Amino acid sequence: MAWELMYWLICFCVDLALFASSLYQYVMLTDLEADYINPYELSNRINQLVVPEFILHIVFCAFFLLARRWFMFLVTVPLTSYIVMLFVKQQHLIDVTEVFRVLNTEKKCRLVKLGFYFCLLAVIIIRIAISGIFIPRAGSEELDIRASLTLAAFNSLTSEEHAVIF
Repeated sequence: MAWELMYWLICFCVDLALFASSLYQYVMLTDLEADYINPYELSNRINQLVVPEFILHIVFCAFFLLARRWFMFLVTVPLTSYIVMLFVKQQHLIDVTEVFRVLNTEKKCRLVKLGFYFCLLAVIIIRIAISGIFIPRAGSEELDIRASLTLAAFNSLTSEEHAVIF
C-alpha cells in the first residue's frame, strides 16, 4: 500500500475520532438543556474527554506539519491555538456550578468544532480518493500477458471464424 494513502487513512481515523468526541459532547450538552442529565454527570463525562481531545488535536496538527501538508496545517492552526489558549487560561473544563451559565457558549463552541471536523473529514476523504487512484500498479505485466494471450487466440482463428465474430 502506498505511504500517502496510509497517511490519509490515519488522518481519517484521527479526524473521525475528533468528530465523534465533539458530537458526543454536543449531544451531552443538549441533553443537559433538555434536563435528561444532571450537571454533575455532564461535567464528569465531558471533562474526561476534553484533555485527550486536545492532545489528539495537537498531535493531528503536528502530524500535518511534519508531513509538510502546509494547507492542512494552516487550516488546523487556528483551532489548535484556541485550544492552547483555553488550556493555558484553565478554561477548558466545565465547572458544575457554572454549567447553566455557559451552556449556550459551550454548545456553540462544540457546534463550530463539529463543522470544522466535518469539513476536514470531507477534504481527507477526497485526498484518500486521489491518493488511491494514483497508486503505482505493480502487476502491469499481468495485463500484458492477458492482452498477448487474447491477441494470440484471436490470431489463431481462421478467416471464417473472424467473420463470425464480427
